[in-house]
Amino acid sequence: MHNNRYIITFVFVMTVIVAVVLAGLFTALKSTHDKNELLFNKRAVLTAVESYLDKPVKEYGDEEIENIFSTNVKQFVVDMKGSLVDEAGIQAAGYKGGTAESIDNKKEKKKPEADRILPLFVYEKGGEKFYIANVRGNGLWDEIWGNIALKDDLNTIVGASFDHTGETPGLGAEIKDNPYFPESFKGKKIYDEEGNYRSVSVMKGGAKDPDHQVDGISGATITANGVTEMLVRGMEYYEPYFNTLK
Repeated sequence: MHNNRYIITFVFVMTVIVAVVLAGLFTALKSTHDKNELLFNKRAVLTAVESYLDKPVKEYGDEEIENIFSTNVKQFVVDMKGSLVDEAGIQAAGYKGGTAESIDNKKEKKKPEADRILPLFVYEKGGEKFYIANVRGNGLWDEIWGNIALKDDLNTIVGASFDHTGETPGLGAEIKDNPYFPESFKGKKIYDEEGNYRSVSVMKGGAKDPDHQVDGISGATITANGVTEMLVRGMEYYEPYFNTLK
């Protein structure tokens, strides 16, 4: 019968071996993981302009997505004052890629607002141009985020895509799972007729303003309120840069 010292030694050795193996796997697979994450994010960005693609995003292969991005998408990074951030500035902020797709919005959300940098994607095809902004906020259980595409009037929403970390299936998760929800944002306006910033609100009980409100999600009031806050705050972050384009 083994004594306690033998058991403790055996457990310690096995723990070290498992830790080394897991660390090795993490290191070996990190580049693949990072590549897949970037591709996932590109799909989310393009979903916001899916109406202007030749087919649904899910029907494109990985190489096709990469080709669309390299051919039809321009990437910019802006700061909170509305200035463009160059590659050196992006890298100084801790991003080796030096492009908009390398920006970690979860990381940026933890910074003071004045220090944040924002990714901006511009999709161009057939003479049309669409600006795709990224917004991030909080749902019921964890973070939520989205990509909002605007016409070149920098006011009219032409598409949106949303995602979340852990909202409840059938309730808050409907921001992603129910295609009607992002579809309902099409045609909404960021500014009112007088040029005042309004953004878009998700309304419990139904939308009453056809330009600035969409219907809420039954049983998911907190998530809906999170989407409203995210859009009102997040789209305003881009306003200083958009003002330079007008």
